[in-house]
Amino acid sequence: MDVKTSFVSQAYANARTAAAPQPKEGAAEQGFAKLAGNFLGALQEHEATARSAMTGGADPHALVQALASSQMAVETVATVRDRVVEAYQEILRMPV
Repeated sequence: MDVKTSFVSQAYANARTAAAPQPKEGAAEQGFAKLAGNFLGALQEHEATARSAMTGGADPHALVQALASSQMAVETVATVRDRVVEAYQEILRMPV
């Protein structure tokens, strides 16, 4: 192998790594962590409202709102989970 071929292959390797897309590290994990944190915070808030309504500290209207909001949050999380599982199953069905 001559020197020119070596330099060309080295330049190609450098150009190839420079042009490769660099994903943001932790972007997906941060998004899911934020989503899970929001969901957990909402459920804790609704649970506190339900406790105070049972002890007479909150009005029944606030309890109904908290229950409806928590039901919507759980349904949303279940829908997202179902979509993720469905996408995973589609990927598994793809021919290689």
